[in-house]
Amino acid sequence: MSINISAEIYYNEAEELLSKGDLVQASEKYYKAAEESVKLLVFENNLKDIIKESEEYGWDSKTLNDAVTELSYKLGDNLIDLWASAVTLFTSRKYLDKDLIENYKKDVKTLVEKAKQSFHLKVVE
Repeated sequence: MSINISAEIYYNEAEELLSKGDLVQASEKYYKAAEESVKLLVFENNLKDIIKESEEYGWDSKTLNDAVTELSYKLGDNLIDLWASAVTLFTSRKYLDKDLIENYKKDVKTLVEKAKQSFHLKVVE
């Protein structure tokens, strides 16, 4: 049995859309996968200020960017770069060709994997 987090579900939907040639919708789903990953990481790392901000203002661009910044302080890694790829997929979705999407989606996949690892989810057989 496999347990999928919401970010994985969006990522898999994006993969299907990309395989069908729907580049704009695929880019949007990849972004949503990254967004869900950030949210999961915020809760898993108990970033109280970000959680409070999200309750007050929702998960708008500012809150998400604040979350990525705080997560990068806590987790290190290259979280900001991974998030930048997701933002590029979303903001440039109408102009990206398949090769660029294939490149940026790798960072989204890494972000999704980080979120899943943080919840210690594993395939149970």
